[in-house]
This record gives sequence, C-alpha cells and structure tokens, in this order.
Amino acid sequence: MEMKQKKTESAGGVVSNKTGRVLLVNQRGRTWSLPKGHVEPGEDTKTAAIREIEEETGITRLTFIKELGSYRRYKIGLDGRDDTSELKSIHMFLFTTDEMKLSPKDTNHPEARWVHPDDVEGLLTHPKDKAFFKSIRSQIF
Repeated sequence: MEMKQKKTESAGGVVSNKTGRVLLVNQRGRTWSLPKGHVEPGEDTKTAAIREIEEETGITRLTFIKELGSYRRYKIGLDGRDDTSELKSIHMFLFTTDEMKLSPKDTNHPEARWVHPDDVEGLLTHPKDKAFFKSIRSQIF
C-alpha cells in the first residue's frame, strides 16, 4: 500500500546583517538550513516567514527587501536523507536586519549562526537548499 504524500507550504527568508553575513539555523543538532517553517492557517507566506525567522533565530527587526521565489523539496529525514512522505513548497523572501544577537526560541532549532556568503552553500544540508541559495546569491548584495 502506498503512503499518501503530504504536500505542505513553508516560508522563510534569506536574512543578511550589516556585515553581509547570512543567517542559517540548525535543526535538532543535525542539519543546517535557511530559517523557515510551515505556513499556519490564515497566514500569508511573508507573515509566516517573519514569524519563523523570529522563532528560529530571535531576530525581530526585519526589513523586507523582496520576494526571492519558491522551490520544492522533500523534508529532511532524521537520517539526513529525503523524507518522501512530505513534499514542501518553500517560499523565500529577502530581508535585512540591524540586529546581531541570535537567541533561538524554538527548541527544535537549537542554534542559529551568521555565516559568510561564501560558506553558506557548504553548510546547508539539502542539495536543493544549496542550489536555491546559489541561484539567488547575486541578489543579496
């Protein structure tokens, strides 16, 4: 019997600070991604992105720059491989912030880190996240 695949909407952001570093978050001490999460009922994707960034990093002062588009990928399983039970549509936005101090509130995301743009692709866990970042990198600065 085939498992029904869940299709979900996620939203998040590429957040850069005054020194040009980009915000990445850690999931359960295992994987790295751009801050993002599920869109709640009644939320638009930009609102969801702002809420998720705050929960995962503690950053509250975000300046919206523009939409970066969206892409789809499977969620990352506990083993770091694709968990094909959930296909995410990920909507990403570009933000800047004048805040530097990171204090994640979400216990599933124990660490947030400012990363030099040259090092982002190497740290991101999922190949589709790497490809997305590579495709939008020139728009950041």
